[in-house]
Amino acid sequence: MGHNITITKTEASRLATVDFDNIPLGKTFTDHMFICEYEDGKWTNPRIEPLTLIPTHPAAMALHYGQAIFEGMKATVGKNNTPLLFRPEDNAKRLNLSADRMGMPEIPETLFVDAVKQLVAVEKGWIPPQEGSALYLRPFMYADEPFIGMRAATSYKFIVICSPAGPFFTKKIRLFAETTYIRAANGGTGEAKAAGNYAAAIVPTEKAKAKGFDQVLWLDANEHKYIQEVGTMNIFFKIGGRFITPSTDGSILKGITRDSVITLLKDKGFEVEERPITIDEVIGYHKEGMLEEVFGTGTAVAIAMVATIGYKDEELVLPEENPVSEDIMNTINEIKAQKQEDPYGWIIPVTE
Repeated sequence: MGHNITITKTEASRLATVDFDNIPLGKTFTDHMFICEYEDGKWTNPRIEPLTLIPTHPAAMALHYGQAIFEGMKATVGKNNTPLLFRPEDNAKRLNLSADRMGMPEIPETLFVDAVKQLVAVEKGWIPPQEGSALYLRPFMYADEPFIGMRAATSYKFIVICSPAGPFFTKKIRLFAETTYIRAANGGTGEAKAAGNYAAAIVPTEKAKAKGFDQVLWLDANEHKYIQEVGTMNIFFKIGGRFITPSTDGSILKGITRDSVITLLKDKGFEVEERPITIDEVIGYHKEGMLEEVFGTGTAVAIAMVATIGYKDEELVLPEENPVSEDIMNTINEIKAQKQEDPYGWIIPVTE
């Protein structure tokens, strides 16, 4: 079902001022945004308009009680300069799962997808043409009702903004297994893309960076031994020719790229186990020479190969060659650019 989305275009585009060969991460935004409001039990006034500041009451409940969720997506360019989306319906479904966990209203999946499609159609000139670059899309929802009191809000905003982005990591990354701080616990909000999850990760991530690492490798909350995920990614281990990735048990984000990689690995003939795996198990496989590849998966990074894993006073140096990781990365990138057949129906072209 198509939604009646009003479009008001800017009178002065900033596109000509952008250098796509030098894009500062997360600081450049396109001319327009999508916005709609939830009031009286329904979503109203869906529209695309020039990007601007949003008036917010100081008592907006998101600022005090944390009802804020988001998604991450990318638009790329395919044949005939057609903008492409990757599995947008799955982002809509996951946003609604997050909304349900955070006591927020669901947004119709058709409205979510239409909003993203129409915004990308308006902003298609902002999609960087360089290989590995994309237009990053940030759909998010937050409680804007002005009220000081502990309950679910009654009014919300749903917004989509866009930011051109170059490759997230240009080299292999170094991970540090965190043994003091935690990301999520069973029964918590780890499976939701809740803003507060990322706020809690800032201090341990900065401490890991101060030690020379790029990201935190999170361990479980109870015993600090079961691997969960990386700061902005799910994680895969190639061990003795097969792949192991932590099972999504309620405290691990159900990554859309993760799911895509599992499909590709299986289709390429690899065994994939989704199960709990401990840091001690990984260290043991490394000592036996069986830890062959490690990589993270996520929307922002796509595939990020891991060079080392730090744990307490140990540092696991991983093999330099990553043939399967590279093959999977190339396959996903080529599917996203329509350079390779998409037998899965993942790619959604955006037309005017």
